[in-house]
Amino acid sequence: MQISMTTLTTMTTTPIPAATPPAIAPKLGDPSPVPAQKIPSLFAGKAWQQVLSRDASADGQFVYAVKSTHIFCRPSCPSRRPTRKNVTFFPSPVAAEAAGYRACKRCEPNLATPRIDPQAEAIASVSKYLAEHASERTRLADVVKATGVPRLTILRGFKRVLGVSPGQFAKAQRLSNFKDRLKPSGRSSSSRVTDAIYDAGFGSSSRLYEGSAATLGMTPTALKNGAPAVAIRYVLADCTLGRTLVASTPAGICAIAFAASDAVLRHDLRERFPKATLITAFLPETPARALPDPDDDPQAIWLAEAVQFVLAHLSEHPTAATFPLDVRSTAFQQRVWQALQEIPRGETLSYARVAEKLGKPTAARAVATACAANPLALAIPCHRVVGSKGALTGYRWGVDRKQKILAAEAQ
Repeated sequence: MQISMTTLTTMTTTPIPAATPPAIAPKLGDPSPVPAQKIPSLFAGKAWQQVLSRDASADGQFVYAVKSTHIFCRPSCPSRRPTRKNVTFFPSPVAAEAAGYRACKRCEPNLATPRIDPQAEAIASVSKYLAEHASERTRLADVVKATGVPRLTILRGFKRVLGVSPGQFAKAQRLSNFKDRLKPSGRSSSSRVTDAIYDAGFGSSSRLYEGSAATLGMTPTALKNGAPAVAIRYVLADCTLGRTLVASTPAGICAIAFAASDAVLRHDLRERFPKATLITAFLPETPARALPDPDDDPQAIWLAEAVQFVLAHLSEHPTAATFPLDVRSTAFQQRVWQALQEIPRGETLSYARVAEKLGKPTAARAVATACAANPLALAIPCHRVVGSKGALTGYRWGVDRKQKILAAEAQ
């Protein structure tokens, strides 16, 4: 799977404190002026970024009003975003109404809490049915009959509530079952790949192999056998976080890790790819052990760029990740990892907030599990996800390293 390094949009979960009213704004049609508190310009930049990211954690802290429409909304409103020059902020709906703005009928900012999606319960019952029958070939008509949820409700509400289509959800469940049956165990598996394909609910081998590189990171047979005949090159280097390992398959970078010693890094890489051919490469700073000529070896280019990315990331002059990534993931892990890449450098989000952005507000634990499974430090910035109160919580390569990385990014 290649995860593109997308352009990052700024987000923040920093609370917007209450403001002291600097001015009085009259309500339209009201002869007597009413105090209208506005958020001071010191905090307007942060509020605007929360509006751009539809930050639900900012709901209740302020509302934003659009001058051209005279409507005010909560930060998480799904409506199209206006231009910045037409936006002003108020600490409460009462203040916005006092300034002459009307409440948005879509997000209803004058309500204490947003309304629960009326189809959430129905979609939950459908997703439960699909998960329980992942090993069966389930038709939409069967789901409608078993759950009593209308066909159009499933098709229209599933992606809005869960963020994926019913077909994507069902395939992710089958893929998870398939990977569990083929997980390397150090002994020969009693399940052949073909048997596992049908046991997991795939109608044919072509349905699984189609796009397998995007979901498994390699073909199913290679996954079952622990990546045999796959040549993985890796580089070891010093950095401010200790020793780092960067590894690459012919498809892209497959591992970026930190540890106190090379032995630990090599052991972890072998654990992930028990039957791959591991080849030690060397940084070009050592002439006698230089990497292969980049003109003849794209893999060498990716290794060199990835090492430079790691070293520069912890300095005052970070560089962008220009190399492809080759990682195995489930559909949900892929969505989480892509969401992590959208968190700006120097900022953090809570696990709950990431879950909300994915349209699964109760999946904070699942987000934490996906972060823990991330094999690519820095390139997939799981270090930017923290606890609900800002606690660093866990990190695959150590909380101390997480703290140092965040401190370097904040400079």
